[in-house]
Amino acid sequence: MQVNDRIGRRLKLRDLNIFLTVAKQRSMSKAATELAISQPAISRAIADMEHSLGVRLLDRSPQGVEPTQYGRALVKCGIAVFNELKQGINEIGFLADPTAGELRIGCPDALAAGMVQVVIDRLLRKHPRMRFHIETTALFRELRERNVELVINRMPGLVAEEDFDAEILYQDSAVIVAGTNSPWARRRKVQLADLVNESWVMPKSDSPLWPSLIKAFHASGLKSPSATVTVSSFHVRINLLATGRFLSVRPGSTLRFQGNAPLLTALPIELPPNQEPVAIITLKNRTLSPVARLFIEHTREVAKPLAKGKW
Repeated sequence: MQVNDRIGRRLKLRDLNIFLTVAKQRSMSKAATELAISQPAISRAIADMEHSLGVRLLDRSPQGVEPTQYGRALVKCGIAVFNELKQGINEIGFLADPTAGELRIGCPDALAAGMVQVVIDRLLRKHPRMRFHIETTALFRELRERNVELVINRMPGLVAEEDFDAEILYQDSAVIVAGTNSPWARRRKVQLADLVNESWVMPKSDSPLWPSLIKAFHASGLKSPSATVTVSSFHVRINLLATGRFLSVRPGSTLRFQGNAPLLTALPIELPPNQEPVAIITLKNRTLSPVARLFIEHTREVAKPLAKGKW
C-alpha cells in the first residue's frame, strides 16, 4: 500500500487533534485531562499515528514528551489543517448568515485607535452581530501561529518576509504634534530651533519615529532634543500631550482619525519622509474568512485618502 493511501485511510482528525494537544501540553496526562479522555487512549492514538507515518513523533522522558523533527513538521501542518477546516465552517456560517462572524486582528495601539477602529465601526453599523478581537503585541508571531488572521502594521521596508503577503495601503509621514491647548498649537510659524529645549514625550527608542525627529534636528545643525518622558503606551503619550505641556512626533495618518474633538494638532514643520509603509499583512497560502475579506475591503476604502497624502 502506498504511503499516501495508508495515511488517507489511517490518519484521523481525532488522532491529529490528540497529537497537537499532547505537543502543546508536553504531557500525555495533561492532554488527557484537557481532552477528557483516558491516558491509554492518548497513547494508542499516538502509537497508531506513528505506525501509519512510519516515524517517531514524540521523544518520551521522565520529564514528559517533546516532538521530534517529524513531530514538529506534523504540528505545523496540523495547525494549518484545523485552521483551514475552521475557515471552511466559518464560510458556511457566513453564507447562512452574512450579518454575523468573528475576526481576530493584530495591530499596534496607534493603528487600533485610529484607522482600525474606524473600519470596525463601519462594519458594525452594517453587521452589528460581528465580533472582533484585537491583539497589540507580538503581532508577527501571533500571525505565524494563526492566532490572528491578519495584521495591519508598518513594514520594515517594502518587501515582506517570505512567509507573508503584504498589501501596501499608504506611505505615512512623521509630524511633530502638540496638544490642541498647547501654546505651540496656535503658532503659524515654528522652527525646529524653537523646540530644542521643550518637554518631549516619546515612544521607546526602537520606534521609527524618534530617528526621524533626530535626523531633522541634525540636518538643521541642532542638538537632539531629550525626552522628558519615554513610555511605550500610546494612550499614556496621548494623555500627556493633552495636558498641553509636551511635544511628540506621531504618524501623520493618526491625526485623521481623532473624531470631532481632536486632542492633537500638527505643528507646521516638515520632517524627513518615513519609508515604512502601512500594510495589510497575511500569511501566505492561508484561506481568509469571509469576515476578513470584508474587513480588508473596508480598510482599502478608509485608507484611500491616506494613500493620496490627505491627512
